[in-house]
Amino acid sequence: MSAEADALTVVNQLRDLAADPLNRRAIIEDQGCLPGLILFLDHPNPQVVYSALLAMRYLAECRANREKMKSELGMMLSLQNVMQKGTSPGETKLLASEIYEILQSAGKEEAEQAEAAAASCRRKAHFFLGSNNKRAKTVVLHIDGLDDSTRRGLCEEALLKIRGVISFTFQMAVKRCVVRIRSDLKAEALGTAINSTKVMKAQQVVKTDSGGELMVPFQEDSVVLVEENTDIPDYLPEEESPSREQDKAVTRIGSITDGMGWLSTAANFLSRSFYCKERRLDCCFHRTVLMFSLEKWISISVGLPGKKRVNKM
Repeated sequence: MSAEADALTVVNQLRDLAADPLNRRAIIEDQGCLPGLILFLDHPNPQVVYSALLAMRYLAECRANREKMKSELGMMLSLQNVMQKGTSPGETKLLASEIYEILQSAGKEEAEQAEAAAASCRRKAHFFLGSNNKRAKTVVLHIDGLDDSTRRGLCEEALLKIRGVISFTFQMAVKRCVVRIRSDLKAEALGTAINSTKVMKAQQVVKTDSGGELMVPFQEDSVVLVEENTDIPDYLPEEESPSREQDKAVTRIGSITDGMGWLSTAANFLSRSFYCKERRLDCCFHRTVLMFSLEKWISISVGLPGKKRVNKM
């Protein structure tokens, strides 16, 4: 068998293996298969070149293989040589051109997918964090006197009374409160409400151009009209409902165990059967022990063999 026939046999075997989608990842991960196919592209036999291109086309159908094939040494250059070679048949040139375009666009597709994923993450973050919400803003307050849970409760009551406060979060360790408010509500209204507690004093924390923080005190003589929430519902009473009576048991009507009544009946029947059998075995055991004891006592008293004596009885 000639060298060309050997090369054609090997490349046909690789082509048949690559036709199965389950083998394509293994062929690419192998250290010799892909470089061997690239070498076959420079073979003088057109059938060997065409079979090697078919194997590459099968491998390129798997998206995970394209970047590895594109970066393999000599891959893109060999495809260009096949397309530009004057002696290559038309079908061979078209197939090489198709593979070249698929591999050339592999990096662009991954970049577009990564950009789309990043844009999607940014959109989700904006949606949940509300950073693009023009109807709301965030104010950071440093509150002197915010020392314990009692002072925190006073601060909560003061902020809840202000109409336009969306949410607030306390950072007790640094005596700060992060407040989300409507865009038309002034930060001075928050300071006025907290200062009205007479035991705490608020300052606004502002970031400077250099990235630092600056505490800006609110003017004490400034009067800010605060629109209060007057329709806040009261908390529900914590005492127990009078409809509950602790001295009565409550059972479910039509519970899930109703459908298993026949199973419970069968289990009870088997339990009683085993108990009765155990009792019978108990009785038989005790009667045997009693007979043996009586036989032994008669043997000792009369001086005769127990079995004869019992047989006579």
